[in-house]
Amino acid sequence: MKICSRCVLPETFPGITFDSEGRCSYCVRYERSEKRESAGRRFDERFIEILDQVRGKRPYDALVAYSGGKDSTYTLKLLKERYKLELLAVTVDQGFVSSAALENIKTVTERLDIDHYMVRPGSAALRALFRNSMTIDVYPVKALERASAICNSCMNVVKSLLIKMAVEMRIPTVVYGWSPGQAPLRSSVFKTNAPMLKKMNETTAAWFNTLVGDRLSGFLLEDRHFAAPEKDPYPFIIHPLAFLEYDERHILDEIRTLGWNVPEDTGSHSSNCLLNDFAIAEHLERFGFHPYAFEIAGLVREGCMAREEGLERLSARPGAAYLARVRSLLEGETE
Repeated sequence: MKICSRCVLPETFPGITFDSEGRCSYCVRYERSEKRESAGRRFDERFIEILDQVRGKRPYDALVAYSGGKDSTYTLKLLKERYKLELLAVTVDQGFVSSAALENIKTVTERLDIDHYMVRPGSAALRALFRNSMTIDVYPVKALERASAICNSCMNVVKSLLIKMAVEMRIPTVVYGWSPGQAPLRSSVFKTNAPMLKKMNETTAAWFNTLVGDRLSGFLLEDRHFAAPEKDPYPFIIHPLAFLEYDERHILDEIRTLGWNVPEDTGSHSSNCLLNDFAIAEHLERFGFHPYAFEIAGLVREGCMAREEGLERLSARPGAAYLARVRSLLEGETE
């Protein structure tokens, strides 16, 4: 298989082309664009401006999606220690959070003295959501370039819940700990509004309805949330790691000071989820490219990861016993 001579994207990646030197079209465009470091400074400055506007106006300055993984843990630490924010961390336990990750979540939120909210949706509805995501095509190609269908479904549950909580609790910012490869820099800081959220809500509702009917409707915004309020309740969405420094080794060193430990049961591409490697294998079989290829390619271009390391990560495959075990759990069988 042909692979970009600079990053790690394969010829099976949607829409990719190569020049005479073997560089992919994404790398060629990147070389012509403004570098992340200089562009990132503008977004960081915008982030600080927003924090100056909202800090201390409500009981919480930010609602943070906290999976217990390394990136979201580091994001919590930055928000608390560098930016001095009052935080409410929210974890959605979708039935496949590693026991080690759950212990990390408890340890970190206690060490940082952060309020924490754990949500455990009905397991039958989530298993059906994940199973149906494997066979029913609802997500656009652009979404599948960055994550598997299963992960898209999981993330949509999380995003819907956090937006709803932020609107209802009047929390001014919603923050995600996505890496630079997962979150585009150009959309790493933006203000939501009623028309935007209504359209997003309708799209997500259509996806959920196709996959599981109305079983997840409680996670979605309702008509009452779009009524003109006395004060604008619609939050900013922030992806800080898209514009801040990103060094995985530094991140691991930093979060270990909080008592965070690397889980040993989550596979090659996750530090919190037992389902992730299964979702990767399913995505590879259906679409012919790794769902983390785009993210890792971005990290390689930015110099955050060596190309050899990226290729090694993308070559890792889960064993047959693991795949069979997860498939049985998705079918509702107990261990």
